[in-house]
Amino acid sequence: MTRPADPEWVRIADIRHLPTGTQDIVGDETTRRRLAGRFGLSAIDRLVATVTFDVHDATISVTGRIRAAIIQVCAISGEDFPVAIDEAVNLRFVPVRDAAAPDEEIEITADDCDEIEYAGLTFDLGEALAQTLALSIDPFAQGPDADRARAEHGLAGNAGNGAFAALAGFKAAALKVKE
Repeated sequence: MTRPADPEWVRIADIRHLPTGTQDIVGDETTRRRLAGRFGLSAIDRLVATVTFDVHDATISVTGRIRAAIIQVCAISGEDFPVAIDEAVNLRFVPVRDAAAPDEEIEITADDCDEIEYAGLTFDLGEALAQTLALSIDPFAQGPDADRARAEHGLAGNAGNGAFAALAGFKAAALKVKE
């Protein structure tokens, strides 16, 4: 994910003054409202990340949990329903590496994929937590009325109807036209 021009959850961490022990980072009402809009949610009622910092040279590991109470739209019925999120946080902030020469081959390990580069002495923990939250939201979540909506709209999954049956119908019609 790319950082938005006007981030919703800014928590600048200075590597010279990182807190010790467990820290709660709470999203206030404005932050929750703006993040809900960014992620296509009806609401975020609660948002708390409980994290600890571990420093190794210039690499900072942030571990803990992010917990949220969100209101999401059901992918089937279109109705709002509550969802509880409780996701592990495992972030690693590393200093920006020197840019490789254009023709130089770069080898990336599996660990490199989870690194977030920072320049200078600070990084934005809030945006990294916002992205962690975004990745924990099920884009196809189904609410308690999903089965009723399927039955009401003929989406019950019978072999004779649904998207694939419609495509098969189009294919049969196209073959008849060619004959």
